Amino acid sequence: MPEIADNGRTWLLSGPTSSYALHLTEAAELVHLHWGPRIALADAEALAALAPPERGASFEAPLDGREEYPVEGGPRFVRPALSVRTDERRGTEWTFEAYESDGDELRLRFRDAGLALTLHYRMRGDVVERWTTLRNEGEQPLELLRADSATWTLPLRDEWRLSQLHGRWAAESRLTRSPLTYGEKVIGSRRGHTGHQHLPWVALDTDATEERGEVYGCALGWSGSWRIAVAQLPDARVQITGGAGYDDSGLLRLTTGESFVTPVFAGLWSDAGFGGASRTWHAYQRAHVVPDAEQDRPVLFNSWEATYFDISEEQQATLARRAASIGVELFVVDDGWFGARTGDHAGLGDWRANPDRFPNGLKPLADHVHALGMQFGIWVEPEMVNPDSDLYRAHPDWVQFQPGRKRTEFRNQLMLNLAREDVQEYLWGQLDGLLSSAPIDYVKWDFNRCFTDAGWPDDAYPQRLWVDHVRALYGLLDRLRAAHPGVAFESCSGGGGRIDLGIMSRTDQVWTSDNTDPLDRLDIQHGFSQIHPARVMAAWVTDSPNAQLNGRVSSLRFRFVSAMAGVLGVGGDLSEWSEEELAEARRWVDLYKDIRPVVQQGDLYRLRLPAGGLSAVQYVRGDETVVLAWLQAQRFGEPVPALRLRGLDPTATYECRETGEVHRGAVLLHHGLRVGLRGDLDATVIRLRRI
Repeated sequence: MPEIADNGRTWLLSGPTSSYALHLTEAAELVHLHWGPRIALADAEALAALAPPERGASFEAPLDGREEYPVEGGPRFVRPALSVRTDERRGTEWTFEAYESDGDELRLRFRDAGLALTLHYRMRGDVVERWTTLRNEGEQPLELLRADSATWTLPLRDEWRLSQLHGRWAAESRLTRSPLTYGEKVIGSRRGHTGHQHLPWVALDTDATEERGEVYGCALGWSGSWRIAVAQLPDARVQITGGAGYDDSGLLRLTTGESFVTPVFAGLWSDAGFGGASRTWHAYQRAHVVPDAEQDRPVLFNSWEATYFDISEEQQATLARRAASIGVELFVVDDGWFGARTGDHAGLGDWRANPDRFPNGLKPLADHVHALGMQFGIWVEPEMVNPDSDLYRAHPDWVQFQPGRKRTEFRNQLMLNLAREDVQEYLWGQLDGLLSSAPIDYVKWDFNRCFTDAGWPDDAYPQRLWVDHVRALYGLLDRLRAAHPGVAFESCSGGGGRIDLGIMSRTDQVWTSDNTDPLDRLDIQHGFSQIHPARVMAAWVTDSPNAQLNGRVSSLRFRFVSAMAGVLGVGGDLSEWSEEELAEARRWVDLYKDIRPVVQQGDLYRLRLPAGGLSAVQYVRGDETVVLAWLQAQRFGEPVPALRLRGLDPTATYECRETGEVHRGAVLLHHGLRVGLRGDLDATVIRLRRI
């Protein structure tokens, strides 16, 4: 519940350990006061009473670095969060109208002629959610060149350090940290989706470690093109501005009565280091973002790496029987089940079972899978179309294209213009019919190319397809979930190309990367864990040698323990696994089911980073603790160091379920636990219980 000063000009939002405060000055300027450790309203009022810092004559703007939501126009030189253009003028000269406090949400209302603007604030635990609503209440249309969700202002500190997640296909979510210098650091995507290149998250610190020190973090909930700019201003102040869209060439055109609601740009402060910040992000997503997050995700088998496009009902049934024998709970038929889909050259858009491969549709296979005690899932890529498809032959105008230009193909496919209502209705009819045709429990929703020819010849303002495509995607997912509440959805985009808080609010898990090599995955999963919880992180055990990427040979043990750090899946060709391998796999699956509630719902501690030697993570939930440890290589016969655990009660006693040994909490915290690994690519799982 926001706290409000008696004069109605200072507002304070507080969580368990942190507070966020802002103030409207006598000159009606909205300025930032505080973001950090929890304070009282009286403290916020004292900050509001302080005189603003002096600025140098006409070369500096008094508001720069202090304003809560900087707009274009007037005495401002910082990057604007809002840039508006009409036929008459450009920029914003707003006035404050009123505030509203409704439950846990604070709304501040402003106006500039016909533009009504509302800034929204909500505290979820220690995470502040911010977003903005813009409404055209005038008689003339206006153009939103830029409408960011929020600008975050950090306190003055020396030598900020910036953390970000970068990558590419099959190498996503790799963590890098670097000193923040004067000027701007801009990350984002101009590809029409979140992108493999950056996750929409940044963190800033000065001297934090994994478990100590101040960390500020921000994450954007948007699944299209986006931009986050981190700026160190000339006076050393730091501001972070972010929202939908990559540049300022035009986001939307609002006619009279139309509104635009920006995505949520969430932020948190933690004084418990990078690990504490991560645990706060994870708890926030499990409580407020991910649907049904309290339900553990099942162990799945996916047919892609086992069969690729060469599939049939009989072959899938054989794989299903083998999957059931090792304890799999969800069997997923990947690409190749529909239309003329015998390769990546045809079939996308025709969401009907291939009659040669599934002569009676998907229902007989789904019934067989259910009879084996498993759920049944399928792969789809609804936003795409192959030129060699019935859909494209009937509706070539339904794709994104520029008149008179070549229609660029990636993976032999084009992008449907999902902003069109007729395309939306077609996909709704196809997908609703598909989910009604057979007992389908799970949909892997893929997206395998970026926007290129993002044109819409029939629309007077074709730029809006960048935003409306994402809106339509969200609307379609919302509609399908409402009509088929028992169906779970996974977000995939060639692996980790569409992972963000926006898509996570509509899907049950995400495909982390197409890279299933267990050693590479340790780095990818380490970066992913900075912001997102294990509960949504799909990870597969595939064949060795790794055929898709690097040919690396690794043991079944190493592959399983690597994948058990998230939502466990199996993607190898089970028809080629020996009876000994199947029996071992069954033991690992049984073990995962035992530790699953702790891994998927517990607090994560990163004990040692994946830097070439020993690495480990720990999960704590109530009295249960699980440690996953991996030894990449042992050099010169050196002993493997003990793992100092975290999150335990130093006065308690813990029993190891593997050995029966009893350990004191203080000893585990300060002296560590021996893990018994040796050689190359070794791994182990250790379970501890407080007694």
